[in-house]
Amino acid sequence: MPNIPLTLAFSHYDHLTELMNGRVTVEGVDLTPLNMQIEEIFFRMITYRDFDVSEISMAKFSSLASQGDSPFVGLPVFPSRVPRHSSIYIRKDGAVKQPLDLKGKRVGIPEWAQTAAVYSRGLLQHEYGVDLTSIQWVQAGVDQPGRQEKVKLKLPPGINYTPAPDKSLSGMLVSGEIDAALSAHAPTCFEEGHPNVVLMFPDYLEVEQAYVKKTGIFPIMHGVAIKREIFERHPWVAGNLMVAFEEAKRRSIRRVLNNTSSAVPIP
Repeated sequence: MPNIPLTLAFSHYDHLTELMNGRVTVEGVDLTPLNMQIEEIFFRMITYRDFDVSEISMAKFSSLASQGDSPFVGLPVFPSRVPRHSSIYIRKDGAVKQPLDLKGKRVGIPEWAQTAAVYSRGLLQHEYGVDLTSIQWVQAGVDQPGRQEKVKLKLPPGINYTPAPDKSLSGMLVSGEIDAALSAHAPTCFEEGHPNVVLMFPDYLEVEQAYVKKTGIFPIMHGVAIKREIFERHPWVAGNLMVAFEEAKRRSIRRVLNNTSSAVPIP
């Protein structure tokens, strides 16, 4: 039987390098790897089903699965895992200094269903006792206006949620229209060193390590999705992909641990 052709869309990870460059192959598959920017992958896969297999937002995958008849089948492969204390931005001159200060404030999010924002809200509620219904949630693109939710929302009772399609989180942080923002990627105003935009947890690495140790939770940001139609025609593809993902990860670990020189630019 000839190999089946599949496209595979991923952003860059060292632990997928040898799958993306073809040194690790998928049995029975002629793979076309596509290395792309993560937001483009999510938008095109969720909106248009542009790829056969792709990296996918864990929150959006879960949302689609919860609604029934999801167009995707998930693999237990999690290319991106990170706590999210580092994704909460506040105004240095504002009233918000700690999580409980967010009560009654305006807080920006790129999407309610962005995985990083889901975990950040979970942290605020379960670790710090913040009532999410006390916050005025403002949805907008991080640096550019016009970003929209990619999945249908069913908001919890009492949530105050307002889209701002003509504004950006970065701009609203600078102007003071919002008091804080939750974002996987740092707003441009922060990256460019705006004096009034800072992290809520400047020592986030220590805080995140303590959180993982305390809870045992190493938050999953992204998973892997196969188009359901591909899986139903060729169910064996899932297992063969799993073998390839595991082999690529094994080689990445070996490259870092068994090298006689530094494999990454960190001493």
